[in-house]
Parts: sequence; structure tokens; C-alpha cells
Amino acid sequence: MKTTLPADEETTLRLDNQLCFALYSASLALNKLYRQLLAPLGITYPQYLVLMVLWEQDDITVSQIGERLFLDSATLTPLLKRMESAGLLLRQRSREDERQVVVTLTGNGRDLQAKALSLPESVRCAANCDIDTLVSLKTQLETFRDSLNKA
Repeated sequence: MKTTLPADEETTLRLDNQLCFALYSASLALNKLYRQLLAPLGITYPQYLVLMVLWEQDDITVSQIGERLFLDSATLTPLLKRMESAGLLLRQRSREDERQVVVTLTGNGRDLQAKALSLPESVRCAANCDIDTLVSLKTQLETFRDSLNKA
């Protein structure tokens, strides 16, 4: 015997009605775009995120990078090792606390900043959005993320 769900319950679990799927599929599309934009620079999107943190403040610990990117050291360490092998950064034990690893940009890592300056505008154009719309969306997503992190 088949049970029929009320209309509101029937639509509750439809894929196209899910916020999580809208965020997931938007993230996939954005990552695909970044893959294309970052290919000429020879870096991946996670590497780009690390570089942005270091362009803001160089010579910081792995844990500080992890805090900014919401990543744990188990995820971050292999990424940083690959970046070090590529000549983008250096990892060294802290002189003050040997338990901490300090990350510093190399000249090659610093040079990528100038090459990456056009990326935000390329993303804005691809999204076909004005700056105010993107800033509003970013603010809403940050608020949403922060609420979920508190839950």
C-alpha cells in the first residue's frame, strides 16, 4: 500500500528545493571557474587561498593559516608541503616555540600576487553581478557560515 505525502512534505526533500544543494552546486561552478583562471599561474584554488592569507600577513604559523581558512593542520600540512616543493613558500620551526611551524613566502610566492590581481574582477564578470550584489551575497554567506559554526 503506497502512502501519499501531503504536498508540502512531498516537496520538502526535492533536490531543487535544498539550500545545501544550491550552495554545493554554486561551489562546484566557482571552483571550475577558479581552476581555469588559476591554471596559468600553476596553482590550485586551495593554494590560492593560502597565498591570499600570506599576502595579507607573511611569516605566520600553520595554525594561524588554518584558523583563517577553517582548515585543520592534517588538511593544511600536505597542501603546504606541495607549495613548498613548488617553491612558493618555506616552512620552518619557530625559534620561540619549536612545536610551531612558521610559513613564509618565497619570491615566487610573492610574485604571484601581481599575477592574481585580475582574478576577482574575472570572477565578478563571469558571475554577471555588480559589486554591491556580490558584497551582499558574501556578507550573507559569512553570517550563515558563522551561525552554522556556532550550532
